[in-house]
Amino acid sequence: MASIPPDEPAENGHRNGNGPSPPPAKRARAAPISAAEIRDEFAHHDPAVARVNNGSFGSCPASVLQEQARWQRLFLAQPDDFYFHSLQPGLRRSRAAVAALVNAGDVSEISLVDNATTAAAIVLQHAAWSFAEGRFARGDAVLMLHYAYGAVKKSIQAYAARAGAAVVEVPLPFPVASPDAIVAEFRAALAVAKAGGRRVRLAVIDHITSMPSVVIPVKELVAICRQEGVDKVFVDAAHSIGQVPVDVSDIGADFYTSNLHKWFFCPPAVAFLHTRKGGPVASQLHHPVVSHEYGNGLPMESGWIGTRDYSAQIVVPEAINFVNRFEGGIEGIRNRNHDKVIEMGNMLADAWGTSLGSPPEMCGSMVMVGMPNCLGIESDDDAIRVRTMLRKDFRVEVPIYYNTRRLEEQETATDNNADPVTGYVRISHQIYNVKEDYERLRDAVNKLVADGFTSSKLRPSEKPIDHNRTERNHRRKKLWREDITSSQQQSILRYAVADYLGVDLCHSQCSSEI
Repeated sequence: MASIPPDEPAENGHRNGNGPSPPPAKRARAAPISAAEIRDEFAHHDPAVARVNNGSFGSCPASVLQEQARWQRLFLAQPDDFYFHSLQPGLRRSRAAVAALVNAGDVSEISLVDNATTAAAIVLQHAAWSFAEGRFARGDAVLMLHYAYGAVKKSIQAYAARAGAAVVEVPLPFPVASPDAIVAEFRAALAVAKAGGRRVRLAVIDHITSMPSVVIPVKELVAICRQEGVDKVFVDAAHSIGQVPVDVSDIGADFYTSNLHKWFFCPPAVAFLHTRKGGPVASQLHHPVVSHEYGNGLPMESGWIGTRDYSAQIVVPEAINFVNRFEGGIEGIRNRNHDKVIEMGNMLADAWGTSLGSPPEMCGSMVMVGMPNCLGIESDDDAIRVRTMLRKDFRVEVPIYYNTRRLEEQETATDNNADPVTGYVRISHQIYNVKEDYERLRDAVNKLVADGFTSSKLRPSEKPIDHNRTERNHRRKKLWREDITSSQQQSILRYAVADYLGVDLCHSQCSSEI
């Protein structure tokens, strides 16, 4: 495990860090953390909820939150002193800690940003400028996985496609039996992207896909990109740090990002973007929020985007202190979480008569488990409604994935008796989870099956009409129509019918991925 580097001077001379610094955080105790201490660290979690969805928003222990609050108070007590003497040294300590953690060549290769989506915007913004300024030709390709995170897909459309890129998707199988299947599909899609002599300017590769969750053989795919002449490779590893080993030098991508608030116990929101040193591109990357540090390098640009709360980015060393309280540090946590999530996934699959969506070696601390097919999940809307019902009625929080590809396979299959699973839960395991969390999920789904429940019962056409609610929805739709385009209306308003389950109209768009 990386050690915390000593305080170093800030990179910007007029905030040189020579003034008084806050007292250092308490160092980790020698004795390993106990089960009781783990419970205390996460006592702020709602005890009534079986929280088996660490993957969406992560979890931050009380000791790290306490350190964050200390930094917040320092800023509020004397903002000018904090800005001139504490902010940049604090950020540099965090960057140095991350650099050691992921085996970066130099601290200058690490920038701290809000999240992996921001990192993607930084990389894709550069691609867009390259098209606009003539360095890339219109029609050059950007390659991405079919299961890329939705926000990243939209960023590719907003930046690269709009600027003239041809976007090629890699169709990935799910369920998946081995990494070889992913490698084969990637090679085939790359050949399509290169057809006719077209240049592939950027490949966007997930390290762990979000929905469905699968660990991708990222090092092998990066090597293929190098062999095939792909200009640059960006690895979106939003879920990776804390789930799988991360060695950015060994992986060899040009850009690598991972959230520190998902699986590394930092408060939201903080992520790192690693940019491989050397070549002109590193100096051409800029934060999309332009402020006073523009032109001073991406680490400095990201370290000041205006007045805001930077405390989550400063407390990375405290998160490392927390991790080091566990036997084996982050490696021990990863291994225990992996073993437990596979155990719990198999328990659920046995109870429901289904199977896991990928073999254990393609899972980190999340696993996809097939749901009983009798639940009749036939759309993303069905998945959202069933997820909401589990939350509201059973106090179980778990994402549900609708696997439309299995339904398509069934429709084209020669075996009419094929009954593919179309609904999967994505369960997470983090150190605060206990077996009872997964038993509550098991029992909730078993009760639905025993009661003869199908997702069609939650569809609006089969619910008695509430005229007052219908009128409210009508007024709400009218307001939305005044402000959004017709294509946006189709995307947003199709969820209005789920209002009786308390599903927020805006947030429902990403519910199938979060």
